[in-house]
Amino acid sequence: MLGQYFRQGETLRRLGTSVRVAAIGLLAPIYFVAGKLGLKLAFVHSSISPVWPAAGIAVAAFLLLGIEVWPAIFIGAFFVNLTTAGNVATSLGIAAGNTLEALVAVYFVNRFARGRHAFDRTQDILKFALLAGGVSACIGAIFGVTSLSLGGFAQWSHYRAMYWTWWQGDTIGVIVVTPLLVLWSGTPRPRWNVDQIAEAVGLLSFLVTVSLVIFGGLFSSVVRDEPVEFLCIPFLIWAAFRFGQREAATALTVLAGIAIWGTMRGDGPFVRPSHNESLLLLQAFMGVVVVMTLVLAAEVAERKSSMEKIQEMALSDPLTGLANYRRLVDVIESEMRRFGRTGRPFCVLLLDLDGLKKINDTFGHVAGSRALCRLADILRVTCRETDLAARYGGDEFAVVMPESEDDGARRAMRRITENVAKDTEKPRISASIGAAVFPRDGVSISELLEAADRALYSKKNKTRAAAG
Repeated sequence: MLGQYFRQGETLRRLGTSVRVAAIGLLAPIYFVAGKLGLKLAFVHSSISPVWPAAGIAVAAFLLLGIEVWPAIFIGAFFVNLTTAGNVATSLGIAAGNTLEALVAVYFVNRFARGRHAFDRTQDILKFALLAGGVSACIGAIFGVTSLSLGGFAQWSHYRAMYWTWWQGDTIGVIVVTPLLVLWSGTPRPRWNVDQIAEAVGLLSFLVTVSLVIFGGLFSSVVRDEPVEFLCIPFLIWAAFRFGQREAATALTVLAGIAIWGTMRGDGPFVRPSHNESLLLLQAFMGVVVVMTLVLAAEVAERKSSMEKIQEMALSDPLTGLANYRRLVDVIESEMRRFGRTGRPFCVLLLDLDGLKKINDTFGHVAGSRALCRLADILRVTCRETDLAARYGGDEFAVVMPESEDDGARRAMRRITENVAKDTEKPRISASIGAAVFPRDGVSISELLEAADRALYSKKNKTRAAAG
């Protein structure tokens, strides 16, 4: 039971040994470089930084690749500390804490926050921030500060300050970096049109400009010592509402990078006499902003998804999954309007499932419903991408074929009839089909459907006469 919450992300288990070794060999230097960059902002101790993106990389790696890559995190953390301060023993202790911290974090996320899907729902984001960020980071901080203190490389009297800095660096590193990596690793990737690309460029430009105003010293004579950090929030809301979780996470990362750079230069509302205190205040602000923005983005995405599902339910037949009568009417009206612009006719096929009552009486209504679904599946795979297949009502179906006339209708009817004949599932089914072309056979929806219905029953009567 415990192991299943670690195995949820183990994609490397299905790959060869060489691939796993290569992944570990690549991840270790990535962690090492991230760690070294973080330690450039270490002030309370050379091995303790309030900015630690490596923690977020470790959690993301476990979520995406599985815990089999733990040696990469351990090796990277070991050499980060061995080449900074301490000895082999303290470096082993710190590396063990960093690795265990990420393992516990991924267990919590898989167990309580739906693993790599943790950023899709509000409650899971909050669980991720609390458990993977807040609780798990305690492990790395305890192992790290205790190892340095036991090894004589840090004073016990400074334990509290070092622990707080370590914990906050790991917490914010996980909250900021892990969502960015996990969200952008997912599929499908966004496909933007020209307007969306222009909007994204505009958003990024405004965000960078405002971030430089707040944290980068731009117009420093105007905003110096003013509480203007809230000015970035509207642009994060913009990203959350207009784009999604991925783009919101990216915007947050851009903001965090500029904020850290500016604060270290002595600009921005969080500057204090101590660099470490300045970064701690900034990280606390970023933690709140990140969680708020990701929650907002998730709420917007959930609302959009719910609206799409409601719209789909309103326009689809619950039994067959095809379009319903309302959708059918909308499409026919749309094709009529298109004819007014282009002069290109279209045709409507009307199908009747033969003998549905007999199937219901002989085999039961479940078999009858299954027969309707079988015919719907045939229509779904037979029709062109531009066609619309719909359930007209009861045992009748309709297909709207844009830019088609008699020849296209005959070819479509032949394909449908052949595919119905190929269906060997019991009980066997058959269908009668009629066609009508707009505007020749009718200039309104009712006239067009009535013409198709007459053609259908004319063919059905001829079939009965031939069989009799």
